Amino acid sequence: MSTLAPSPAPAVPTPARWNRPLVALAAAMAVLAVVTAVLAVVDPQRVLGQNAWFKPLKFALSIGVYALTLAWLVGLPGLRRPRVAAGAAAVATAGLVVEIVVIVWAAATGTTSHFNVSTPLHRTLFALMGVSIVVVWVVTLVVGLLVFRTPLPDRARTFAVRAGVVLGLVGMALAFLMTSPTPEQLDDFQGVAGAHAVGVPDGGPGLPFVGWSTTGGDLRIGHFVGLHALQVLPLGLLVLEAAGRRVAALRDEGVRFRLVAVAVAGYAGLVALLTAQALLGQPLLQPSPVVLAVAVGGAVGLTGLAAGALRRGR
Repeated sequence: MSTLAPSPAPAVPTPARWNRPLVALAAAMAVLAVVTAVLAVVDPQRVLGQNAWFKPLKFALSIGVYALTLAWLVGLPGLRRPRVAAGAAAVATAGLVVEIVVIVWAAATGTTSHFNVSTPLHRTLFALMGVSIVVVWVVTLVVGLLVFRTPLPDRARTFAVRAGVVLGLVGMALAFLMTSPTPEQLDDFQGVAGAHAVGVPDGGPGLPFVGWSTTGGDLRIGHFVGLHALQVLPLGLLVLEAAGRRVAALRDEGVRFRLVAVAVAGYAGLVALLTAQALLGQPLLQPSPVVLAVAVGGAVGLTGLAAGALRRGR
C-alpha cells in the first residue's frame, strides 16, 4: 500500500515591492540605534534612575522592526487595495517619526517624554505623541483588515500572520492602561499623569536595560510582548517550516496549522497573564503562587497539545 508524502512548506512570500518610506524609516532607526548606543556609553545622564539614552535606543529598535514588518505586510503579493495600504504606510511613517523625535528630544534635554504634563510645551508634546500612536494603531488595523482578505500559501501561514496582527493590535492598545493618573498623582500633582509601574513609583529599581520594575508591577511587559506578536508568530511559523527538513511530521500542513494554533493560544495567554500580573502590582520575577501556578499549568497543557499535534503527524 502506498502513501502520499506530505507536501513541502511553501516558499516565503516576498513583497512585490518594499514600501520605500517604511524601509527608509527602518534604515534611519538602525542608524539612530547605533548613535544612541554610543551616547549611552559616553553620556552618563540619567532620567528616572536609568541612562537617558536607553529609551530612544529601545524605541529605535522597536520602531525599526515594526517598520520592516509593516513594509513586508503592505507589499504582500495579492494584497487588496494596494494604494490604500501604501497610503496607510506613509501615515504610519509620519506618526512614528513624530514619536521618536519627541523621545530623542526628551533624552537630549534630560527629561521624560511620556506622562510629562509639567509645562504647556510638555503637555503639547505628550498629546502629540498620543495622537501619533493612535494613528499608528488605526493604520495597523487597516493593514490588518487588508491582510485578512489576502490569501497566503497555506492555512498555517495564514493563521500565523493574521493572529500576529490581531495580538499586535492588542499589545499596542495595552499602552493606554498606562495613561491614567495614579491615585498618588491625583492626590499630589507634580506634573506627571500616568505611569508604567503599578504599586510603586516609576523610576525605582528595574531590570537591566529594559528597566522593568523589580519591586512592583510593570505594564510595559505585556505591552512589549503583545506588540511583538507581529514578528514572533510569523517567524515561529518559518522556524517550523525550516525544521520540516529534518522532522517529517512538520512537513504536513495540518500539523503546522495545529502547532501554530497552540502557539497563538499560548501567546495570547502569556500577554493576558503578564498584564494581569502587572495590574496586581507583582514584579515579573516575583509572581504570586496563583500566577505561577497558572503559568506552569498553561505551559504543561500547551506542551501536551503540541505533542499531540506531532503524534497525529507521525
